[in-house]
Amino acid sequence: MTRLLLLLAVVLAACAAPAPAPPDVVSLAAGQVRGTVTDGHRLFQGIPYATAARWQPPAPGPVWTGVRDATAPGARCPQPGEAGSEDCLFLNVTTPAAGEPGRLPVLVWIHGGAFVGGNGDSYDARDLAARGLVVVTVNYRLGALGWLAHPALAHDGGTGNFGLLDQQAALRWVRDNIAAFGGDPARVTLAGESAGAMSVCDHLVSPGSAGLFRAAIVQSGPCQAHSPAAVAEAASVEYAAKLGCTDPASAAACLRALPPSRLLTPPRYYDLAGVPVAGPVTGGGALPVNPVDAMRDGDAARVPVLVGVTRDEFTLFLAQQYAATGKTVTADGYPAALTRVFGADAAAVAAEYPFTAHGGSAPRALAAALTDAAFACPARDMAGALSRTGPVYAYEFGDSRAPVPDTLSRTPFPLGAAHSLELSYLFGGGASFDDGQRRLSARMVADWASFVRTGAPGPDWPRYDPAHEQVRTLAPDGPHTTGDFAAAHHCGFWRDR
Repeated sequence: MTRLLLLLAVVLAACAAPAPAPPDVVSLAAGQVRGTVTDGHRLFQGIPYATAARWQPPAPGPVWTGVRDATAPGARCPQPGEAGSEDCLFLNVTTPAAGEPGRLPVLVWIHGGAFVGGNGDSYDARDLAARGLVVVTVNYRLGALGWLAHPALAHDGGTGNFGLLDQQAALRWVRDNIAAFGGDPARVTLAGESAGAMSVCDHLVSPGSAGLFRAAIVQSGPCQAHSPAAVAEAASVEYAAKLGCTDPASAAACLRALPPSRLLTPPRYYDLAGVPVAGPVTGGGALPVNPVDAMRDGDAARVPVLVGVTRDEFTLFLAQQYAATGKTVTADGYPAALTRVFGADAAAVAAEYPFTAHGGSAPRALAAALTDAAFACPARDMAGALSRTGPVYAYEFGDSRAPVPDTLSRTPFPLGAAHSLELSYLFGGGASFDDGQRRLSARMVADWASFVRTGAPGPDWPRYDPAHEQVRTLAPDGPHTTGDFAAAHHCGFWRDR
């Protein structure tokens, strides 16, 4: 009789317990979302993490009843060639298949695109999720809508930096919601490439980002390319005047009344070796100092950092220039091209980078000089500065045959390991990979996942030490560690410039 009563109690308790939610449904504070489930991963797209009126700091996102569809991306932010929507503060979450035990480490990815273009849903994170990570990719406001620093639009954090505030709102959303997806809010790594990497540098020093992540990945980030507030504000006032908003008393209302289509061309704050940048602004509460200065002074967040570049960063920008204009640098035009970029130092640069040392290719020689000046040597300096206050791991992506976008396939010089080409090795773009490239991709995914899990990319990857400058070379013939990065990129030459 006693056994019968116990059995009945168990049956009744089981009937009374709520049925577990299906794996494609996740309950958040704002409401439930339904994503897509496959054999290998779960994907939840288009989740609103905040709302933002034009040139206002982000506010808490919406709440909803019922189950919100999360099987398709949210609207993209307005950008050249894509109208998008100003209601664009969405993120996407990729997790391993349901049933993974325990809280999983989290990777938050900030996309690149010169602070003008890009979106979070372009990154296929299933390979990283298969390594036991929860991956979050984020939209943030772009161009003038994200970074205009007009004094009439000042906010508590200073001027500009609306896109940076968006990213911080996304990090707070992750802190408050990622456990519902199986993620551990105490094990968040913040990562990005290009403009996304510059953003990571900002978060390493921004007071509003403190405590929101425990490690950082900086991929090809020219983190020196920040503008002081005074420079950005002057450029923004000039930008507004060209749009007909000249009166300081009415400039904010005038700008907010413009259609988004008139705001797709951004202002220019900083010249990165001929490439205009309109992005982060230093000197306000959101970003008090240039992150490179803070790193040098030991004032950046003391977290593990993985930092690196591609060997031939600048070939991408010259290829894009060729695709847009049909023009490239010739041997006869090489001295003039150097003068346009380097001014009085042009002759010294020509002597240091003769095009005859680059297969007779003037574009390759120019790209090498620009790569070293704008990317490689600043990244080396950053690694050295950060290594004084925490663990740093440095890499160089070196696949000289990395697949290039179709739009750049007819460039009349080889791109080599160009800016952004490592992304397909991490985010599933390997349909055209050969066997060596597939092995490299698998190794990079494993090393990045190890860094997110543990703060170190793997036992055979040495910690960066300025005395020995160990840099991990990532190539299809097998990753290996080198100590000649500074010499290969002429960093002694650039230190004097």
